[in-house]
Amino acid sequence: MSAVFDSREEPGKKVSAAFAALVHIALATLLIYGIRWQTAPPAAVEVELVRAVPSPPVPPVVTPPVPEPAPPPKIETKPEPKPVPKPEPKVEPKPAPPKPDIALKEKEKPKPEPKPQPKVEPKPEPDRASRQLMAEAMKREQQQIEARKAEQELAQIKSAQAASARSKATADYIGKIKGKIKGNIVLPPDIKGNPEAIFDVVQLPSGEILSVKLRKSSGHAAYDSAVERAILKSSPLPKPEQGDLFSRSLELKFRPLEE
Repeated sequence: MSAVFDSREEPGKKVSAAFAALVHIALATLLIYGIRWQTAPPAAVEVELVRAVPSPPVPPVVTPPVPEPAPPPKIETKPEPKPVPKPEPKVEPKPAPPKPDIALKEKEKPKPEPKPQPKVEPKPEPDRASRQLMAEAMKREQQQIEARKAEQELAQIKSAQAASARSKATADYIGKIKGKIKGNIVLPPDIKGNPEAIFDVVQLPSGEILSVKLRKSSGHAAYDSAVERAILKSSPLPKPEQGDLFSRSLELKFRPLEE
């Protein structure tokens, strides 16, 4: 059995031998190449001298200012609401007692003393002759006033008489015109009552009729037509006795029972 154990190889022996061989080979190679590098002649080195140029100035480094930290926001504290005091009940002041009359009299201010008024010298009375002249002047003035009143009254009377006379003359003039027209009216047989018809008549100074227009109807068409025919038939109309009484436009009223 010992012979068997001797013939066996130890494990890892081959690996150790191979590793040792590799180390020896690497060492030999290093020695060979190292000797050859040292025996080789040194290569020529060319050196070029260059004048040193001053380097540009380095700008100073400006450090930006560090911003100050923002202050923390203020927290507003709302004040606590104050308690509203209850309104005190109003106490009406008592009326002051009336002061005695003596106190009131003492407080009265003294009245200012009246200023002396300038003396008015009496005017000298007029003598007898002056009084007589004044009386005569007043008498004449009174007579003039009475005369003017009398003239005004007389003028009013004359104006009223003239107006009355003119009114009478105008009424006579219109009466003549209406009388002539009525003589030419042929009343319709079926007319009832006493209706009024009003016509506007335009004439020339010679009395010739230019136009006839019915302003207000009597309500009876036959009567209105009969009056209009009578007006046109009465042309020329009578002239006034006074020329100033002539009127170009006439307003004529007719009733069937009018006299």
